[in-house]
Amino acid sequence: MGFMGRAKRMTFLVHRWTGVLMCVLMALWFVSGIVMLFVGYPKLTPPERMAGLPALSASGCCVDVSAALAQSRDPAAVKGIVLTSIGGRPHYVLAEGDGSRVAVDAVDGTRLAAGPGQALASARAFLHGAPARYMGFIEEDRWTHSRSLGAHRPLHVVEMGDAAATRLYLSSATGQVVLDAPRAERLWNFVGAWLHWLYMFRKQPTDPVWSWTVIVLSSIGVVSALAGALNGIWRWRFAGTYKSGSKSPFREACLRWHHILGLSFGALLLAWIFSGLMSMNPLGVFDAKGPRPDLAAFEGGSAASLRLPVRASQAVALLAAQGFRASELEWRVLGGQPYILARDGLARTRLVVSEYGGYAVRERWPEPVLLAAAPRLLAQPMVRSETLHGYDAYYYQRQEQSMYGADDKRLPVLRAVFDDPGRTWVHLDLYTGQVESSLDSSERVGRWLFNFLHSWDLPAMLDAPWWREAALILLCIGGVLLSATAVVLGARRLRKSATKIATR
Repeated sequence: MGFMGRAKRMTFLVHRWTGVLMCVLMALWFVSGIVMLFVGYPKLTPPERMAGLPALSASGCCVDVSAALAQSRDPAAVKGIVLTSIGGRPHYVLAEGDGSRVAVDAVDGTRLAAGPGQALASARAFLHGAPARYMGFIEEDRWTHSRSLGAHRPLHVVEMGDAAATRLYLSSATGQVVLDAPRAERLWNFVGAWLHWLYMFRKQPTDPVWSWTVIVLSSIGVVSALAGALNGIWRWRFAGTYKSGSKSPFREACLRWHHILGLSFGALLLAWIFSGLMSMNPLGVFDAKGPRPDLAAFEGGSAASLRLPVRASQAVALLAAQGFRASELEWRVLGGQPYILARDGLARTRLVVSEYGGYAVRERWPEPVLLAAAPRLLAQPMVRSETLHGYDAYYYQRQEQSMYGADDKRLPVLRAVFDDPGRTWVHLDLYTGQVESSLDSSERVGRWLFNFLHSWDLPAMLDAPWWREAALILLCIGGVLLSATAVVLGARRLRKSATKIATR
């Protein structure tokens, strides 16, 4: 047997045994992928969060921000100040310098103790008086792996008696609702994202054992799919036929269908398994290669030390006079200029800014203001900027059920391009004055090797959701059938091997 013959034999054996190992998991990946098109992993989206908050009242509220800061361990280090409602009552929420959270009653200035009673009150206010049953504390469970919940752990769990049988998770630091998970969403996720991401092996937000389990299994899947594709091509008679009259050498039905389905869907299988591997960012291949944008420099000050000299009640009244019923106020700074970012119950925003010796309400920042602050983001020069009025391949909005469904990608948006080693692109939200996203060249490559190959998420595809979903479902069904034939063949191979061992 020559070199080519040995290579083909080795490829065949690699495909056989990696296929035996991976066939069931690949079938489950395809099935769970179909579910994930319609039901995402539990998350609290901005519209859901804001819908659960009442509008702030200008009367009877609130103590000055300085009174809330006095409840901080280190007022000068506070990174964020938000006036919101907890349990139907206005509270300031402070983001401490170490990342922890503190809630301060905005009426009397006392620090909130977010115990079980407060959790129940917050849960009832969030779902407007639905019956609530306190279930205890958890550090983490199958629905709360998100790193964004880190500042709020441990979490209170409250089961609600609403029609959706919603389970709410609430911060032990502030008493705020941080995640909602209706029963149907939880049940579907057992055959959706929880299964797809192998979360049964994940024990904590940052879990290297789980990460490497997924990386290794995905790598084996890539090898199996690639070996199968080569084996299938080598055995297919592109010119002429075998004695049976078929272009496939296999007479047995399951083998023949596995061959045909492999040639039909093998490239898709390889692309999806490979992009799934890329989603894990193995060895940090898509990590930004240079410094990240300096948000502190971009802001030019912190709300703890640089604030509009306006009381919260005045800001609420000013917004109301413009027809905007604010449910939340956030004190922020942009380029050394303090302002208040307001949100209403529909997650819309307004800005309260200093203007001509007074205060004004604006829908968004003028572009020159952001362009003046943008060069502070990186030490290297900003070489160009552009305003996007439509989505493109790097800035786009995903459906709510997507893992990116909580990201609010609004238009227009300002893109600043820098001459740093990574050729970093920064997207600046004109409505909030915040950095919406940052992508260097490595991360842009990752966008194609993971997001595009795995989700088919170009804006033109997302704009035709029914066609995209129908195509993905049909292709996933092809993948399921291919994997199912592999399961049958794998079971046969294992029985045959077991019989040989038993008869020795």
